[in-house]
Amino acid sequence: MVRKTVLALTSFLFICGTIGTNIGPALVDERPLLVLAMSSRNRNLFGSVPFTSPLPYFIIGFLRILAAATALYFVGRWYGDRTVRWVEDNVGEMPALYRWTENAVKKAGWLMLFFMPGSNVVCVLVGHRQMRIRQFFAVVIPAICFRLVVMRIGGDIFEDQVRWFLKSIERYQWFIVLGLFAISAFQMNKRRPLSPPDHDGTNGN
Repeated sequence: MVRKTVLALTSFLFICGTIGTNIGPALVDERPLLVLAMSSRNRNLFGSVPFTSPLPYFIIGFLRILAAATALYFVGRWYGDRTVRWVEDNVGEMPALYRWTENAVKKAGWLMLFFMPGSNVVCVLVGHRQMRIRQFFAVVIPAICFRLVVMRIGGDIFEDQVRWFLKSIERYQWFIVLGLFAISAFQMNKRRPLSPPDHDGTNGN
């Protein structure tokens, strides 16, 4: 029951992340905290800085990244090779880049997790490689904090450029959003769903 709940949470976060990423160009300046709660990808973290106060920015960004990282870690830990192959087929990464990430996690999993706590691939792989739960949280929590600090500083430095960019696309922002949703729909149509295996590792009926 717990495993199925985590799998459902992972799917829910993936859907929210897709929506949040796509609506970001239109709403990050008007509803930045909503956008962050749905998707804390780097561009949303960076773009929302001029429109948020530090405290809610850090709280929402931290919890959103941690929720996704934790869910993916346990999915990789519990479902093994099948999940890794699903991620390989569905993340949309170039094969060479995926293989590089996989090899890097094998050699220095904790270091990759520290620098890429928001990476779906990295979180699944460290779970699959059975990184200890305590070690996972000991690395991912400071990693998320570090990432948020870097994004916050960068957003402050380039605040004028962020505002200018969002202002320049204001007239076309919803066309951009529709285009992003069309791309997401095309990509999702090619993806295979991940369903929980039976205890022997085979698909349930």
